[in-house]
Amino acid sequence: MKKIVKTREVSSFLFLIALFAVVGLINPSFLTSENIISCFNDSVVYIIISVGMAFAIFIGEIDVSVGANLGFTATVVASMLRDGQNWALAFATGILIGALIGLFNGWGVSVMGVPSLIFTLGTNGVMRGMMYVYTQGAWVENLPADFKQLYSAELFGHISVIFVVTVIMVIAVHILLKHTKRGRYFIAVGDNPAGAALVGIPATGTRVAAYVICGIFAAISGIVFASRIGFVTAMSGNGYEMKAVAACVLGGISLSGGVGSVIGASIGAVIMASISRLLVFMELGSTYDNTITGVMLITIVVADALMQRRNAEKNRRQRLAARTAAAGEGGNK
Repeated sequence: MKKIVKTREVSSFLFLIALFAVVGLINPSFLTSENIISCFNDSVVYIIISVGMAFAIFIGEIDVSVGANLGFTATVVASMLRDGQNWALAFATGILIGALIGLFNGWGVSVMGVPSLIFTLGTNGVMRGMMYVYTQGAWVENLPADFKQLYSAELFGHISVIFVVTVIMVIAVHILLKHTKRGRYFIAVGDNPAGAALVGIPATGTRVAAYVICGIFAAISGIVFASRIGFVTAMSGNGYEMKAVAACVLGGISLSGGVGSVIGASIGAVIMASISRLLVFMELGSTYDNTITGVMLITIVVADALMQRRNAEKNRRQRLAARTAAAGEGGNK
């Protein structure tokens, strides 16, 4: 299992390098340190929301409400900051909103047994409606200048502070998932829910926790989104759920659950975030962005399904061969 995960991570990283190289061949002006660094700096929101989505996919489920979660959280936090509220209170409120949305999704999917696509799609509709009610269709503007500067603050070589913090966060989450008992629960539940329950893993609690974590990361991405854009509209976050799913799958996380890592999801997020910039250097309009994302998602999902089918068939044949050999030995005796 570890070998498969590492292979997928390496493949995703090599794909990222190849993508940059191809665009560089088409337009050599792309291959500058400024453009490459900008691709990474611009990926922060995608990385955060994709890491959260990874938890839902680890357990074999999905959360298509993360875009609405991002948008609603960004709206609430931005309006509170605009009205002069304390930063800590605004950020805590946003994270609490994300956790509650995740808890609601976890309850519906894990406790009530509603298919995750249906339940989270319903949550998406509810949150979108609440955004319109909360803002009355108006933009949330005039955010504090120091809040907007959070995203643009740089360390060295134009690398943003928030990107470095995000990388540290991803590494920390990866370590917790791979090297702690509770962290490994998510992969175990996604790989074999019934087997996980038999060995004492709280399957339902783990599934609910995955959705809560997913909601919290979507909320954090909403706060970062507001800082980056400097304003929030009623359509903010629209389409980010597809980007997050595509990033996870492109990063080697299997939609069937139980395989993948947050590092892979982060690499996939960088690819997703870079598409718009790459299209500019390829002299194509940004209108191709969603089309390319959709094509990539379909291609990778089909490839993953074929790989899963091949592995299942291989395992079935190995079990059959082992049983046949055991039967032959028993007959000889």
